Amino acid sequence: MAEANTPHIAIIPSPGVGHIIPLGEFAKRLVDHHSFTVTFIIADESSPSTAQRSVLNSLPSSISYVFLPPVDLSDLPSTVGIETRISLTVTRSVPPLRELFRSLSTEKRLPAVLLVDLFGTDAFDVAVEFHVSPYVYYTSNANVLSLLLHLPELDETVSCEYRDLTESVKLPGCVPITGKDFADPFQDRNDDAYKWLLHHAKRFKEAKGILLNSFIDLEPNAIMALQEPALDKPPVYPIGPLVNTGSSHANQTDESECLNWLDRQPHGSVLYVSFGSGGTLTCEQFNELASGLAESGKRFIWVIRSPSGVPNSSYFNPHSPTDPLTFLPPGFLDRTKEKGLVVPSWAPQAQILAHPSTGGFLTHCGWNSTLESIVNGVPLIAWPLYAEQKMNALLLVEGVRAAIRAQTDEEGIVRKEEVVRVVKGLMEGEEGKAIRNKMKELKEAVVRVLGVDGFSTKSLTQVSLKWKAHQREIQQDTTHYQ
Repeated sequence: MAEANTPHIAIIPSPGVGHIIPLGEFAKRLVDHHSFTVTFIIADESSPSTAQRSVLNSLPSSISYVFLPPVDLSDLPSTVGIETRISLTVTRSVPPLRELFRSLSTEKRLPAVLLVDLFGTDAFDVAVEFHVSPYVYYTSNANVLSLLLHLPELDETVSCEYRDLTESVKLPGCVPITGKDFADPFQDRNDDAYKWLLHHAKRFKEAKGILLNSFIDLEPNAIMALQEPALDKPPVYPIGPLVNTGSSHANQTDESECLNWLDRQPHGSVLYVSFGSGGTLTCEQFNELASGLAESGKRFIWVIRSPSGVPNSSYFNPHSPTDPLTFLPPGFLDRTKEKGLVVPSWAPQAQILAHPSTGGFLTHCGWNSTLESIVNGVPLIAWPLYAEQKMNALLLVEGVRAAIRAQTDEEGIVRKEEVVRVVKGLMEGEEGKAIRNKMKELKEAVVRVLGVDGFSTKSLTQVSLKWKAHQREIQQDTTHYQ
C-alpha cells in the first residue's frame, strides 16, 4: 500500500487475467515514469487463480494488490453472457470495496484515483463517496470507444436491431460501421449483455477522464473528434500503445523452441498464426485453415488449440483437454515439416512478433495483439472471432489499411482457397507490400508518440499531474473521510 506522501491510485480490473495484463502495463508506466504507487483491487467469483497471482507477483514492488472476497453468482442461469457475469461481479463487490476504502481512509492511505475498465463503472459509487476521482482505462481503440459513448443516443433513436440497419453508422472521425459488424453484445438488444453495456456506456460520463490505449497516428480523426470538448463527455487521453514486451509465461521450453526455429528462417518469411489467449475454431474451420496453410507453401508458426463445437468461441469457453495435434488433417505435419512449426496452446507472442524472421500475423484482432503487431511493424491478416474484433478488423482494413481481411463464405467459413489468397497476398503480393510500408510508418510513429515529447507521453503526464494535484487536496483535507 502507499506511503502517505506518495501519489497513489487504485485499479479495479474486470475479472479474468486477460484484463489484468494491459492494466499491469499501464501501472508499470505510472510507477516508472511518474513515481506513483498502485494498488490492484481484484474482484472475482472465485479464489485467486494461479495465473492471476503469477501476473500480479511479476509486477514491481510499488504495485501491490488486494483480493476482495469471492462473489456468489450461483443464482445466475448457466446461459448468462460473460458481460453480465463480469458486470455483476464488480457490482456485488461494491460493499466490500466500500469497507476497504473506509479502512484506508482511517489509516489516511486512500488513493487519489480509482481507475476501472469497461465493466467496472459501478465502483464509481464508492469513489465518489470518498472523494476519490473516478477514471476509466479503455483497453480498446478510439473507434470502439466512440461507438460506446454514442450508444445511449443510438439506443433511443434506432428502433430495430442494429444488425438490421440498412445504412452504415457514421460517427465523427470514425470508419463507417455496418450494424452486423457491431461488437457481439450489441447484436441482441433484449439480452442482458446489451443492457449491461448500455448501463456502463451511460456511466462513462461520470468519469473525470478516459485513458485510451491507442495513439494519434493510428486513428487521428477518431481521437481528435473524441478530444473535442462536450458537456456530456469526459476528456479522453490517448496514452498508447502500452503492450507487454516480455514473456508472460515461464514455459521456457516452448519459448526457446519457437525462437530457435525462427532463428533458422529467412528474414521476414514467417507468418505467425494465433487467435489469442482463447479464440477457438470449429473442426471444419480448423481443417480449412490447416489445408490453406499447407497449400500456400509459406513458412508459418501456428499456435493451435483443440477445435470447439461453438463457432468463434472466446477464452471464456473451456478448452478441450484433448491434445490439439490429434485434430490436424492426416499427413499435415509431414507435408509442412520443412516450412511450418505447430505449437500446442501457447507461444511467446511478444518475442515472435519482435523476431526479424516474422513477416506477418494472422490474428483474431484482439486489441492487445493488434498493438503488439503495430509496435513491431508486423503486417496483419484480420480474422475476427468475437467481442469487438469485427470492429477492430474494420478499422485495420478500411481505416488504417494495415491488414487484409479473410472473407467468410455464406456458411461463415473461411475456405482453404481464401486462406491461400490472404496468406500469399500478405507475404508476397502488392497489397502485402503496401501494408508492410504502412506498418513500417506506424512502427516509427510508436517511437515518436512514446518518446519524451511524444503525444502519448504528454497525455499521460497531463493526467498524472491532475492526479497528483488531487492527492495533495486529499492530504490537506482529511475531514471528508472520518
